[in-house]
Amino acid sequence: MQGVYSILLLFFANIMMITAWYAHLKLAEYSWFQKWPLIAVIAFSWGIAFFEYCLQVPANKIGFEGNGGPFNIMQLKVLQEVITLVVFVLFSIFVFHMQLKWNYVVAAIFLILAVYFVFK
Repeated sequence: MQGVYSILLLFFANIMMITAWYAHLKLAEYSWFQKWPLIAVIAFSWGIAFFEYCLQVPANKIGFEGNGGPFNIMQLKVLQEVITLVVFVLFSIFVFHMQLKWNYVVAAIFLILAVYFVFK
């Protein structure tokens, strides 16, 4: 069950981090946000990133085999990266209305293969 909790926490942590990294690009479409100085945008993003850390750190702690979890450090990192990319693709499609192109699908297949091989 620790593996499931770890993956769920990683998923929600990555939602927060993708939001921290890229939401300001979408918010720049609004005139009130365009007036913010860069330092305010950075503080805004850091405020969101704080919550990412509140999820990411426990996800790694719960999932790590040294703490009774099912994953070694390499597996945790590859899981985190794949989850990040899945969340980013969904964010790109639903927030920025990007089109999913064939080369993105091929890249996703290779990422799935990376997960397969790291768990072998």
